Amino acid sequence: MKTYILKPTMTFNTLTSVPASHKPCERAERAVDEIVKAFMPGKSAVAPAHQPRFVPPPQPLPCASLVAERPALKLGLDVHLEFIMVVAQRGHLSPQAPRKFTPDQLVEQVKRWRAEGLAVYCVQESCGFGFVLHRDLVRAGAQSLLITPVALKGRRKTDKLDARALCLRLSRYLDGNREELSPIRVPSPEEQRRREGTRRRQFLKREVRCLANRGHGQVAEYCHQKLPHRWWATRNWKKLSAVLDAWLLGVLEKRRELILALEAQLDVLEAQLLLRIAGQQRPKGLGEITLGHWMRKCAIGSASIIANRSAVTPAVVRATRRSLDPMALRAEGAVGAGTACWAMGGCGRCWSKRCGVCCSGNRAGKPPPR
Repeated sequence: MKTYILKPTMTFNTLTSVPASHKPCERAERAVDEIVKAFMPGKSAVAPAHQPRFVPPPQPLPCASLVAERPALKLGLDVHLEFIMVVAQRGHLSPQAPRKFTPDQLVEQVKRWRAEGLAVYCVQESCGFGFVLHRDLVRAGAQSLLITPVALKGRRKTDKLDARALCLRLSRYLDGNREELSPIRVPSPEEQRRREGTRRRQFLKREVRCLANRGHGQVAEYCHQKLPHRWWATRNWKKLSAVLDAWLLGVLEKRRELILALEAQLDVLEAQLLLRIAGQQRPKGLGEITLGHWMRKCAIGSASIIANRSAVTPAVVRATRRSLDPMALRAEGAVGAGTACWAMGGCGRCWSKRCGVCCSGNRAGKPPPR
């Protein structure tokens, strides 16, 4: 009998999650484990297959709770920065005419409706105005829902039509049709501030990239030359000072000051991020690559290092190889096999001779694995 897989995420119970012994990934892990045992007896680099991984608890989505003893008032809100278009519906009657409120006027009106004995339900689309209005409405006594943005009325789109469509969707949602709205979870103010750190870091990285690309374009336009990668770094800047025109060098100097100031802010944000994740269990599937292509702060005895691959210099390489036990880092799970071999002068990918752990031994001279 032919079997059809109806869902792509379906996994049969007969499938095994442990790879076979003849597969190369399993052989590589065993080889690393043997090397670690040779350097550090009693330690193992390969975690047991049955070891449970940390999974964060699921976050429940908000859902409106009906108040049977109070008549319902449903509000569809089309939110703008200076005003809010509101369409109200009492019970199962027809929606009322649209009304325009300011945020403060709407909150005061919700309080008056609550004083009259009405159960107020609100819905609005999530947008760039944050969660200020949502929290104000909740404090006023309303049950507020934020939903993902949806196409409400097709080509013909006005504020009044959008507010009316949201009100009708909310009415059907409260009647039991859960497919009408897709509520989102509203973060706490503390969680929202923590998000700002990573978002600001991504914003600064984009700004640095934009300024760097502008410098590349100016040199290509006025000198028909190619700038090196990270041309604003100290070593590259000294070389450019002896080659480029004085006028163009002055233009790049101002741009370089901006890039260095932004990178200083990035260093502070990365240090704060490292302190935030120190001592925490990482969720399943969140590896070193996801955390940003740079290693965490590691401490083995009295030696510690923050290895940022974009700022690796020969002096850093020599100091790292002298002060750290790379296989201990590998055994503790702080770095991968390729990084451990690079730290102890391993293979061709790691700036040295053949090692047999992280690759098959390419030619020397290539940069360390990213």
